[in-house]
Amino acid sequence: MTEALYLKDCYLKEFDANIISVKDGKYIILNKTAFYPVSGGQPHDTGKIIYNNIEYNVVFVGKFDSEISHEVDRIGLKEGDKVSCVINWERRYRLMRMHTATHILCSVLHKESGALITGNQLGEDKSRVDFGLENFDREKINSYIEKANMEFNKNKDVKISFASKEEAEKLSKLASENNYEGLNELRIIDIDGIDTQPCGGCHIKNTSEIKGLILDSLENKGKGRKRVYFKLIN
Repeated sequence: MTEALYLKDCYLKEFDANIISVKDGKYIILNKTAFYPVSGGQPHDTGKIIYNNIEYNVVFVGKFDSEISHEVDRIGLKEGDKVSCVINWERRYRLMRMHTATHILCSVLHKESGALITGNQLGEDKSRVDFGLENFDREKINSYIEKANMEFNKNKDVKISFASKEEAEKLSKLASENNYEGLNELRIIDIDGIDTQPCGGCHIKNTSEIKGLILDSLENKGKGRKRVYFKLIN
């Protein structure tokens, strides 16, 4: 099974690895990887796998049957090759900032309204979160975003730890559904004094790395389901 380096170090930009299998010439499994596979609303990483000074662009990363597969844009890599890998850091770092900001916004909105999260999708340009709200308006959502922005300015550390499934289930629940089936240990993201949740995604080390959020748009997705789009302040 591939060792997922991003689980312990989200800031790892480059690493060396061995190819343990190649399927159809372009689906690569490594013995270890810092490339994040699409999951939990966070898009996959992009970047390069380099062998003998030849660059293979990583265009998709997914997890299939517990293995992380890297799709490259050309054939040529073989099982046993020792390769160097480089993450598209600008993209990754923006998604990290967006992910941590989303956790904080969700925590604020839940504390203020009691609403649970029903869905989310991170993006480089803008992200969205769906909440189980009956009614909402732009002024109220803007107030939640401003409160989240105040939290960013507190320079709170974001810590990674691991806990048993039983311990993780005792944490505050912001999502309407959690699927921990088949997991004995969960990764925990703790934003000091703001939010603590199980999460396998990539996060920044301190809230000061987020300048702020701005509200983009609102959508009514039906009874009890409201969607908020927001952007990072660059």
